[in-house]
Amino acid sequence: MRNMTVTHARRRERLAALLPAHEADAILVTRGVNVRYLTGLASSNAAVLVRADARATLATDSRYAETARRACSDIEVVEERDVAGCLVVMADRVAVEAHDMPVADYFRLGEDLLRLTGAVESVRRVKDEAEIDLLRDACAITDQAFSDVLPMLRPGVTERDIARALESRMIELGAEKPAFDSIVASGPNGSIPHHSPSDRPLERGDLVTMDFGALHGGYHADMTRTVAIGEPAPWQRELYDLVRAAQRAGRHAVRPGAAAHEVDAAAREVIAQAGYGDYFGHGLGHGVGLEIHEAPFLSPLKPEPDHEHARLEDRVPVTVEPGVYLPGRGGVRIEDTLVTRDDGPELLTRTTKELLVL
Repeated sequence: MRNMTVTHARRRERLAALLPAHEADAILVTRGVNVRYLTGLASSNAAVLVRADARATLATDSRYAETARRACSDIEVVEERDVAGCLVVMADRVAVEAHDMPVADYFRLGEDLLRLTGAVESVRRVKDEAEIDLLRDACAITDQAFSDVLPMLRPGVTERDIARALESRMIELGAEKPAFDSIVASGPNGSIPHHSPSDRPLERGDLVTMDFGALHGGYHADMTRTVAIGEPAPWQRELYDLVRAAQRAGRHAVRPGAAAHEVDAAAREVIAQAGYGDYFGHGLGHGVGLEIHEAPFLSPLKPEPDHEHARLEDRVPVTVEPGVYLPGRGGVRIEDTLVTRDDGPELLTRTTKELLVL
């Protein structure tokens, strides 16, 4: 507990250091995931006021007050239903999370409030080692669940059966719950990147794409593997080898100092040069942490050169997940979660990327 108290205090210090540049005396943090990041309290009704000197006051209602006092012993806790209203009057020039606060709340609390966008998210982007440990555990659960469920993949088993088995196994292995709604897409359904599992039974000759992950300690794993049911056709193996090569190129491009759009391009160019560029429509990947999709986003879009997030930094977890989707025929996606490191990316999802023929 002591170590996490120190960790949360350091996070608040990093946030407080941003306030002078915006001429703010304090920031009112109302977004639930950001309150958790700064204090350790997971709650449906809480807010925290972080002052420029890093002192903080946490407000929550009676349902969570005792938990807050135990978990957040280093900061003042106020028990109040109107968590934002009771905190906003505690400082003069208060910034609010403009990207999250409802317009009605903004006008209710005071039109002179300063508006900040993504301040806590910018701090969250670079993970501390405690966060990476939780992500590593979440990915290990995900890897093991895949290995355990793999033997059930055979003709006649439905997409929904597989999704349920993956999710149940992750929970049995220690996950709080699935990190997101699992995707299982077989045969022609594989051309839909976010296909919802259906009652379609697997058939011999199918490629099956499974995109899933475990939630552990609040942190989200994300992994995709595509397997073959029976010996794949030549076009299926060719497509798989292409996506695997693109994914390898994307992984190798993940390093501190790399521009997000350049990492995307490293994988995208492999697919485009093979003539399949029109069949890879989404971004290469995204950050993961307390949310399944968070900054940075690996896409073809170029931020302004002086944008603070134009380039990756050390200890930033991202996914690399290229795919090729052929309407009416099927598709392939391969995805890993990895962390940027100065000495090369750390791979957190370690299941083989060889084409498994079942």
